[in-house]
Amino acid sequence: MASHDITNAADAKPTGLVKAGSMPSRAYVTLLGGNGDYVKGVVGLAKGLRKVKSKYPLVVAILPDVPGEHREILVSQGCIVKEIEPLYPPENQTQFASANFVTLYSKLRIWEFVEYSKMIFLDGDIQVFENIDHLFDLPDNYFYAVLDCFCEKTWSHSPQYRVGYCQQCPDRVKWPAELGPKPALYFNSGMFVYEPNLSTYHDLLKTLKTTPTGTFAEQDFLNMFYRDVFKLIPPAYNLILPMLWSHPENIQFDKVKVVHYCGPHGSKPWSYTGEEQNMEREDIKMLVKKWWDIYNDESLDYMNSVASREVEAGAEQKNL
Repeated sequence: MASHDITNAADAKPTGLVKAGSMPSRAYVTLLGGNGDYVKGVVGLAKGLRKVKSKYPLVVAILPDVPGEHREILVSQGCIVKEIEPLYPPENQTQFASANFVTLYSKLRIWEFVEYSKMIFLDGDIQVFENIDHLFDLPDNYFYAVLDCFCEKTWSHSPQYRVGYCQQCPDRVKWPAELGPKPALYFNSGMFVYEPNLSTYHDLLKTLKTTPTGTFAEQDFLNMFYRDVFKLIPPAYNLILPMLWSHPENIQFDKVKVVHYCGPHGSKPWSYTGEEQNMEREDIKMLVKKWWDIYNDESLDYMNSVASREVEAGAEQKNL
């Protein structure tokens, strides 16, 4: 499957934030559960979207176990906080299920957010380093995402990993004919462009009831559900860290717009030590620093950002 042509959409320039009081029909969305430090990731994401001058808000779908103080932090950072009900793995389909599967499957609740015509989902361990608002202009009725990589040990259960095959470099190790047809293209569900729709939401829940649970929970499920309408977008829109050491030839570092701090233990900037395998790399250290630079930048806090815009607006008014 060839990458979807997003050249024209990418030419669009950011035009600033939506005026207060207006309700955009587009938004970014992320998911948060529990009382851990993932809230730092969401705060960092909100500040990152402000830094690149996105004109759309960040909706945070939170589970009931997110504590009040974390909710207050999110609101103070300008996030639209929406509580959702947990969605549990199907009964009798829990072969691989772990405690965090409830959070992962609850991601499907965001298809209920029909007050928005189109949304871009971003995991809480993602940072946006360049404006990607143009992705909202991609043609409707498709599901857009970036290819995953099969080279990490998390894939050790799969035939792809056992034979050394990866869709990122399909010619390096050919798929053995004796194993049957080549596996379908498989996307990473940490970032995707989709359209909320109640009919689709009900289809998702209905299909989930009869679909075996895979190792990667909702990611396996969404790959199955959207296999016929999935459109590939370039890795610059969801750079998963293992690509840096497994497929550096596929990465144009200066064009990366979105970094997904997933992979080995210790890959999250807020828990980074540099001691884990591959985490001592200079490119990883640089990306972690870039995340912290945004997180620690008080000028990107919501109230400071609002005050700055008001000053700019007043200056523009005087010049009229």
